[in-house]
Amino acid sequence: MFYYHIRQSAKPDKDLSLKEQIKHIYHTHKGRYGYRRICAELNQTLAGQGIVINHKKVQRLMRELGLKSKIRQRKYKAYPSYQGEHQDKIKDNVLQRDFKATRPNQKWATDITEFKVEIKSNGGNGKTYQKLYLSPIIDLFNGEIVSYAIKEHPTYDLVKEMLDDALNKLSQEKTEDKPIVHSDRGWHYQMFHYQQTLTDNGITQSMSRKGNCLDNAVIENFFGTLKEEIFYEQTKFASLNELKKVIDEYIHYYNYDRIKTKLKGLSPVKYRNLVLGQTT
Repeated sequence: MFYYHIRQSAKPDKDLSLKEQIKHIYHTHKGRYGYRRICAELNQTLAGQGIVINHKKVQRLMRELGLKSKIRQRKYKAYPSYQGEHQDKIKDNVLQRDFKATRPNQKWATDITEFKVEIKSNGGNGKTYQKLYLSPIIDLFNGEIVSYAIKEHPTYDLVKEMLDDALNKLSQEKTEDKPIVHSDRGWHYQMFHYQQTLTDNGITQSMSRKGNCLDNAVIENFFGTLKEEIFYEQTKFASLNELKKVIDEYIHYYNYDRIKTKLKGLSPVKYRNLVLGQTT
């Protein structure tokens, strides 16, 4: 048995090249990918060579390399945007948890999340906390973040800036799309300006039922993913500007580089471009 292991260790590693590719993908995505996503990206890379890698093999090789995803989904505390409601401002739940969309800009969802940040200090034992608020719109077709705004206070300007940016993008695309925009019943979405802007642009407003976060599960899942991948691992930041920069970089990464297995192993933007290319 001893000499058997000696002979085995002397043999060249036939999976050496594959292991190097796995390590490259793993470190490129900062340990956020598990074996399934790494397998999907590998198979895209090797598609031109007629090679298909089984996910079980990738799992085994990652185990040999001591690599595993750093991400473990956990619950996060959502920003409590509900502060009472006016019945005449409440809209029907048009979406009805039908999160599937057959084309871009058919169904959008939005919400606000809060980051409570411990700011690093040069000295002293006290802890300093500040808050940052993120308001994005997500396209239910491919999970792409259409637009977003980040501010230190959850004023209406946070939502207004996000909505204006999303409408500008629709205008730039020269599309006739009129998406449903779904949200909870937060006071931002009951504002006259918000509702009138949607009406003026022919956009249908939809609201979750009271106290039912599952009615807006897609955007809630995005918040959970974002916080798990960039926030929980690094809870201390030098400043709010540092956190804002990290969020900006992550959303670009999420849209353009982070693959989803349900999108044929493509990122949201690449999947949208693929589908639009096939239909034009």
